[in-house]
Amino acid sequence: VAFAANPAFDATTMEVWGPLLTGGRVVVVDPDAFLDPSALARLLEEEGVTVLFVTTAVFNQHAAAIPAAPAGLRHLLTGGERADPASFARVLAQGGPVRLVHCYGPTETTTYALTHEVRSVPPGAQTIPLGRPISNTHAYVLDARGEPVPVGVAGELYVGGDGVALGYLDRPELTAERFVADPFSDEPDARMYRTGDLGRWLADGTIEFLGRADHQVKVRGVRIEPGEIEALLLEHPAVHEAVVLVREDAPGEKRLVAYWVGADGAE
Repeated sequence: VAFAANPAFDATTMEVWGPLLTGGRVVVVDPDAFLDPSALARLLEEEGVTVLFVTTAVFNQHAAAIPAAPAGLRHLLTGGERADPASFARVLAQGGPVRLVHCYGPTETTTYALTHEVRSVPPGAQTIPLGRPISNTHAYVLDARGEPVPVGVAGELYVGGDGVALGYLDRPELTAERFVADPFSDEPDARMYRTGDLGRWLADGTIEFLGRADHQVKVRGVRIEPGEIEALLLEHPAVHEAVVLVREDAPGEKRLVAYWVGADGAE
């Protein structure tokens, strides 16, 4: 199993403890090699890596540069941002790994909560499903009153089960807002995490991602609150108004861009 994540990233729980607890071998990947498609392709072959996780942004980059490299993998897992169906199709067209898996799971639910094995990509597909809950995990799509919505109707995605974290350290108000009682569980103290992501159940029993219920964005797998950046910009005396957006002028190349209006008399 390739250990390619930053040790502070939640994917480390799978990359390190997964293989060590089940008799596997951990292959430590140098960060520079991980971001260099040709160097990563050589490392996967030389070290005999069979399991690799990459964030969506890195997957898109490598799918364009080395689409045939994953063919030697048993499991290639990717997730963290809205999926690009064309990247999945490109890897599958080159033979693909034995299992190509789209993963979904906020850090608050301990790495993965839903997974979807991608075996084919329909022509013209706009999204890749988030999938179904993994073992000991529950997924709910709820309306504003906390009631389950029918198949095909948009709602907010909640995740319950054994993977739900205890909360945020020293942030009781935010913990109470995001970690709420699970009324659908038989366990008396069960809780679920309010993800802030919008989704809907599909007819095949998988969940489709529809965006955010707030203004939070993700850039290269990192959660960012544009409002926090805007607030800091507004502290500058020369700035009267400011707005921060994510732009993707080239496919897969996301960047934060700030627009601002100068204060009267500012130079």
